[in-house]
Amino acid sequence: MPKMKTKKSAAKRFRVRPGGSVKRGQAFKRHILTKKTTKNKRHLRGAVEVHATNMGHIAQMMPFA
Repeated sequence: MPKMKTKKSAAKRFRVRPGGSVKRGQAFKRHILTKKTTKNKRHLRGAVEVHATNMGHIAQMMPFA
């Protein structure tokens, strides 16, 4: 059998917390920031948790996490 490998792109984007939840960075904060409101940019700060409906995909991409 071939080895199971972690998707390195996923490993760079997600971190598994000690409780088992997965944190991710916010999207829409990289460029074209001049037309976005200050309130919108403020709410995009920090990390958020991956939704429960996407946890199966994360588990497939990161089998050892």
